[in-house]
Amino acid sequence: MFQSRRGNPLTIQIMKPELIKALLSHAQGEINYHKANVAVYLNNPVGIGEHSDVLGAITNELNEIAKYHDQIEVIEKYFKKETSTYEPSYHP
Repeated sequence: MFQSRRGNPLTIQIMKPELIKALLSHAQGEINYHKANVAVYLNNPVGIGEHSDVLGAITNELNEIAKYHDQIEVIEKYFKKETSTYEPSYHP
């Protein structure tokens, strides 16, 4: 029997809060990862042998943080209000 690629609409509706929480958690985890890298560069720039351009490396990490921060803002602006049981996990 053929099943739609979209899945059961009821299942998707039930899963929506969990999916949104997972997306937010993933983005926050990536932010934490890149913040830790920036902290390493700032606290011990000489100890990072493969990055002779410390400022460039920090800039790349900041760009990654901005990317995931933007994802969180988009999710919260456009998708948070669609779920009544949603609990935000991100606090800037």
